[in-house]
Order: sequence, then structure tokens, then C-alpha cells
Amino acid sequence: MEITLLGHAGVKIQGSKTIYIDPFLTGNPAAATSPDEITEADIVIVTHYHGDHLGDAFSICKKTGATCVGIHEVSVDAEAEGITTEGMNIGGTIDVEGVKIHMVQALHSAEKGDPAGVVVEMDGKKIYHAGDTGLTLDMKLIGEFFKPDLSFIPIGDRYTMGVPSAAKAVEFIQTKKVIPVHYDTFPIVSADPEDFKRRVGDLAEVVILKPGESYSL
Repeated sequence: MEITLLGHAGVKIQGSKTIYIDPFLTGNPAAATSPDEITEADIVIVTHYHGDHLGDAFSICKKTGATCVGIHEVSVDAEAEGITTEGMNIGGTIDVEGVKIHMVQALHSAEKGDPAGVVVEMDGKKIYHAGDTGLTLDMKLIGEFFKPDLSFIPIGDRYTMGVPSAAKAVEFIQTKKVIPVHYDTFPIVSADPEDFKRRVGDLAEVVILKPGESYSL
């Protein structure tokens, strides 16, 4: 399975299915690709209704025929644009083309609906994308239930966890590997991933990716 950081909190997961999560590309100064370069996708997941996460999700779905997965309010808007969609809510699990998607809590805000995180099960791996969130004790439940093989954790502070809180989240989540996201896209969310790596220590393997770089899981 190949994991690619698209920039900001956007990621591509390439396995038996091609999955995009929070593909904020247009208007993203850190984006490693453009929507025009994306020609194949099976599932596009939106963690919450903010422009830097909804991003190009709808246009990618229209272009590729991918299914859009998101909180109910995201799904309603996607369906109104003729997109195949699967709406869900926090605590729920759906199966899309053999991929299990669990929607979990995130502590944040959203323009419509609620913010969320997701745990994706594909090809025998469990991948947690925290979306935008502050530190919460509920993350211990994610660790207890899922014990993710890989997690995407925001570290940019101000709108999400900063480095100290994100390192504590790794302890709660019990993830084996972690990739920091949602930092350095704009000056207001600058952060030091190496500091995050030091604070995590032996709790998990920290994989630092620049936009466009990939990691094999």
C-alpha cells in the first residue's frame, strides 16, 4: 500500500482501491499536484466542511466517478451535484467497494454538519485520519478499538493540536506509525515536525513527508 502526502491534510492511499482524503489542492500553496492530474479514484473522503478539507473533493468525484464519503451534510451537497455519495455520522461504519470506513469524533468546527475523523480499513491495514481536531480523551477509544497501523495527525496549532498535544495523541491512539499533517501550508500554521518526532520518541515510528512524497505501508 502506498501513502502519498498531497499537501496540508490531503492524502492519497493507493491499495486495492484508490482513496483520497481531504484533497485540498486548488488554492493550496503546498499542493504537490493539481486536480487536473488526478484521473483515477474510487473513494474520496471528506472529514469536515471547511474549504481546506472539502477542497476539490466534488470535482474529483465528478471527473473520476468516485464515491464521496462524508458526514450527512457533505453527502447532501454532493448528491445535489449528481455525485455518487455515502453519507454517515460519528460512530457509524460503512462498506464502500470492500473498504470499511469508520467515522470517529473530532474536536473542531465546521460550516455544515460536524467535524469528524475516519478510520479506513483496506487490505488488512487500519489507517486513521484525525481530520482537524484538538486533543481529546476519546482518542483512547480509537486506540482501544482500532490500534491503527498508521495515523495522520495535525500538528499546526491554532486551529488544531500543536506539537505537544499531537504527541500526547499518539500515546492515546496507540498507532504504530504516524505522519504529521496540517502544518506549514500557511505561516499561521507553521510547526516543526522534527520536534514532534522527538516528543513522540519510542511511542510510534514518525514518518515525515514533504508534499508529493510517498511511503510504503
